[in-house]
Amino acid sequence: MKRYFLILLFLTVSLSAQVSKFSASDIVMNSRTTLKAKTLEKLKWLPGEASYSFVEEEEGKQILMKGSRSGKKSRLVALEDLNAELREYDQNAKNKFPSYNWISDNEFLFWNNNTLFSYNLDSKELEKINQIESEAGTKRTSPDFNKTAYIYNNNLYISFRTDSVKQITFDGEPDFTYGVSVSRNEFGISSGMFWSPKSSYLAFYHEDLRNVTDYPLLNVNTVPASAEFIKYPMAGMTSTKVRIGVYDLVSDKITWLDTKGFEEQYLTSVSWSPDERNLYVAHLNRDQNHLQLYKYNPDNGEQVSLLFEERNDKYVEPEDTLCFVPDHPEKFIWCSERDGYKHAYLYDCSGNELGKLTSGDWEITQIHGFDAEAKHLFITSTEESPVERHFYKINLNDFKRTKLTIDKGWHNISIHNSGFYYIDEYSSVEVPHQTRLINYKGEIESIILNSENPLKDRNAGKVRLLTLENDSGTELYGRIVFPPDFDSTKIYPAIVYVYGGPHAQLVQNRWLEGKYGLWFYRMAQEGYIVFTLDNRGSAFRGLEFEQATFRNLGSKEIEDQMTGIKYLKSLQYIDSTRFGVFGWSYGGFMTTSLMLRTNNTFKTGVAGGAVINWELYEVMYTERYMDTPEANPEGYKESNLLNYVDNLNGKLLLVHGTDDPTVVWQHTLLFAEKAMDLNKSLDYFPYVGHRHGVVGSDGIHLYQKIIDYFTENL
Repeated sequence: MKRYFLILLFLTVSLSAQVSKFSASDIVMNSRTTLKAKTLEKLKWLPGEASYSFVEEEEGKQILMKGSRSGKKSRLVALEDLNAELREYDQNAKNKFPSYNWISDNEFLFWNNNTLFSYNLDSKELEKINQIESEAGTKRTSPDFNKTAYIYNNNLYISFRTDSVKQITFDGEPDFTYGVSVSRNEFGISSGMFWSPKSSYLAFYHEDLRNVTDYPLLNVNTVPASAEFIKYPMAGMTSTKVRIGVYDLVSDKITWLDTKGFEEQYLTSVSWSPDERNLYVAHLNRDQNHLQLYKYNPDNGEQVSLLFEERNDKYVEPEDTLCFVPDHPEKFIWCSERDGYKHAYLYDCSGNELGKLTSGDWEITQIHGFDAEAKHLFITSTEESPVERHFYKINLNDFKRTKLTIDKGWHNISIHNSGFYYIDEYSSVEVPHQTRLINYKGEIESIILNSENPLKDRNAGKVRLLTLENDSGTELYGRIVFPPDFDSTKIYPAIVYVYGGPHAQLVQNRWLEGKYGLWFYRMAQEGYIVFTLDNRGSAFRGLEFEQATFRNLGSKEIEDQMTGIKYLKSLQYIDSTRFGVFGWSYGGFMTTSLMLRTNNTFKTGVAGGAVINWELYEVMYTERYMDTPEANPEGYKESNLLNYVDNLNGKLLLVHGTDDPTVVWQHTLLFAEKAMDLNKSLDYFPYVGHRHGVVGSDGIHLYQKIIDYFTENL
């Protein structure tokens, strides 16, 4: 009997251990829902009173709630009531409370499909504000809420509150666009339409892609298979041509800005002056090392003046619009890395620098705006630590800076219009999530939400941050995720998760979650140490750190990742014969590089959507970091992973979306061809029809494949 009891106990413990592991479905799906730290959904400040709104679920019903500074809450409107009003307009009911914007303390706007509604809390009535074509693309509503610009059949339209529609352009086509984002979303560009503050004008991008290379994506679901073409300008090839139009709603005319300047150029940082008299545009040459900020007259399109220029022997990268000082339309804030770190500069509209608002070996990561009296500018920065984010106010008279957040970790801030109160959404590697209301002194007035640990019953391992130094003495930040039953007297294999490219920072003092976070925990549950390090070339460490990889992508990054490997090898509990590596996109490039260029340090790797040869990547991104293939042949040769395929001795799995418009499928197909030619063993899986990521149920298949690949081969 005792024997059977012990067997039953063993089976119970074993099944319990299996159940506690994160599944591929947890990683892909539940990481965004039940296994995510609870937050207040659709949290927003009301524009007038110092109260906030959010969506809460009560007994299965979604309700828009209002919270006060004390933390007390009250009901505003239930989704079922909103749906009842929508049915009166023959509109489909919504399953979730819509995204909304307050236009007063008693009225908010929301889109239902392609119809814009307002809802009044006092009258409990819904009103249709605007409606656009059911098949319209990108849309932008004007600041006065009376007009919506949108794209339909490749042309630009404006729909008015009176139900009238005006077509603005007439010759649009897929290769001749109006009002959409341009330059492949580089240089901080994320939109193609720009309403003026008083809704009198609409500025918009026009992009001519007709001379850009057609690139085929294979559609295997037709008989026979067919090619669907996208425009893809590869490094060194013909780039797009962009110009900016301004539509005057009064005169019903389009004026084109006379954007004379560099022979080949990018146009970004499009910003209206508060009085609508001027439009500002940053010009960047194709070499991306010379920026000019121009002021334009929107009525005739002429350049009024050149405000200032910035040059760098490697590259200049504008990513922000101008931030005008309230009640002082002649002054604006410009963010720049010109002195080595991203800081804020105060200018007048003639281009005179009035002062450098911030300085030091740290970066501004966000400009939040000003208080109601325009006495203070609010920023988030890395001043406390590169792996943390803290909130500050800056006095615009003496530039004195005051820190308003205390706890070590990550602070996401939302400011009330008055500038006296702030919502602080806080987390750290130890704190899942707290939503706090703080005041202008940095004092916590109330804890709005204190999230429980969503992983507390799921056997997740510990997370630790660390700091290393590379051979040149540069500090590098790393993170370790330990197995839940970690024992320092045992020996563990290690998996390195890597990205390593520009605009990214993986190691942060914040709660580890999302699909990658759960994948880390799952692999730790399988008995692996999971390690991550941010190498030179990654973000938020200053220009010297970021530009260290210039013209030679892959080399400095490998050196720094090997600093991490050296550290891991120094730990008595690491099996130095069993290193694995996984990454996607630039991380796929780094994974493949580490498998091929580190003398067989890594036994197993999985690379997703990997760049293999930078000559095959897009103009805007590649030429910033590598110059053109013609100007930098040695750099392109050294970074081209096709030149190292013969070094492949470990187990490498390449996965790629066959419709990837970012890192085209050709990259890893050429790698597979070279491996075949050299008789090198390579595992390969194409995700048919997927783009640069693999989503939905196919994402579950992907993550199960990754889990299985490491457990079988490492």
